[in-house]
Amino acid sequence: MPTAIVQPPGDSNHVIVATLRGEVYALDVRDGSQHIFLDISPIVSMETYGEGFLNIAFAPDFETSRRVFVIYTSQDEHVVLARYLAAPNDLLTADPATATVMMRVNHPTEIHFGGGLAFGADGYLYWSIGDGGYRRSPAGRDDTYLGVILRLDVSGNAAVAPAGNPFVQRSGGFPEVWANGLRNPWRISFDALTGDLYIADVGEAQREEINVERAGSPGGRNYGWQAYEGSLPFNVGSTDGLTFPVVEYPHDNGNCSITGGYVYRGTELPELDGRYVFADHCSGWLWTTYERQPGQWYTAELLKTDERITTFGQDANGEL
Repeated sequence: MPTAIVQPPGDSNHVIVATLRGEVYALDVRDGSQHIFLDISPIVSMETYGEGFLNIAFAPDFETSRRVFVIYTSQDEHVVLARYLAAPNDLLTADPATATVMMRVNHPTEIHFGGGLAFGADGYLYWSIGDGGYRRSPAGRDDTYLGVILRLDVSGNAAVAPAGNPFVQRSGGFPEVWANGLRNPWRISFDALTGDLYIADVGEAQREEINVERAGSPGGRNYGWQAYEGSLPFNVGSTDGLTFPVVEYPHDNGNCSITGGYVYRGTELPELDGRYVFADHCSGWLWTTYERQPGQWYTAELLKTDERITTFGQDANGEL
């Protein structure tokens, strides 16, 4: 069950493939050979569905800093952001002994851990966390680490809130929170050209949704859960201050869980340029969507598969 496919900065010959159990492989795309890049499976919990090794992201300056960041569920079933270092003479091998725990979020349940991890153009690390699956979710509040996206400065030995985060100066709020009102944002990604942030959020019983936050946003958005599931009322409340999805789709034809991908910026499939490619984990369908006119998004079927699609990868050339 792959959970991440990432190309190390400066290396066009390899991709890093992470698995749910915590074994991370370096795969040579030229001949298919592979070896272990990092193995932290002894400390990763997989007791329930949704637990495990959730994602990996390379620091933008990886070639010199050797820093790589991972998120996983610990043996006590909380979620951990940790930093590892690649070997000085071998950037395709990371030593488990170099671990530094950057942040630990106590998770009250055994589901909805989220799992998005991506560096923005601002150099900060964005981390999406699920709401814990409460019947009455805390999502939509800034005083919780559940149902949120965090924006973190990870340049030191602990994750800290950048001064520009929206809730830094707010009494009672958590300064690391960048956005809230999310249910289980499994995948987030930045458009490599525009810097826009795409958030694929897994729904409850009726809707899957995609939210888009434009580059330069000051943050602080509430994406509606759990007052609304997509645009449909759930635990109905005021719509004041809510940001609704740009795209949503219902639970029919086998659909039940969105897997977010990337905005295509490669050259091999020019007809997909600027299209956000995403899938449904349950049905195996892939789609594309893009904003054809301001506020008007056009979504089209791309491909029907028989696969349980868990994640996407994008290489340095923008190819999926």
